[in-house]
Amino acid sequence: MSTPPSHEHRARVDLPDWMRNPEPPRRTPGRLLSRLVEAVPALRDARRAVWRWRDRARFSDKHPVVSAIVSFVVVAVVATLLVGGALYLFGRMMAGDL
Repeated sequence: MSTPPSHEHRARVDLPDWMRNPEPPRRTPGRLLSRLVEAVPALRDARRAVWRWRDRARFSDKHPVVSAIVSFVVVAVVATLLVGGALYLFGRMMAGDL
């Protein structure tokens, strides 16, 4: 491999042609819809409002201890109801009522 003269610029990495000159983006339904949303001011504002709502600080992030306690109580109540219901049905089955 010969080295080029110092006055010639050569890329540090020999990239394939498809990486140097990529094809233009395809016209997919998602891109067409995105272009439409950006063209209509009301839709653009609605999209940005959804993004703000999605990135908000959630209650569980602001109050992790309260969230943990409430979650534990809810799970305990639901589990107790499920186990109690299963025992009730099992008791009815053993008694022959079901």
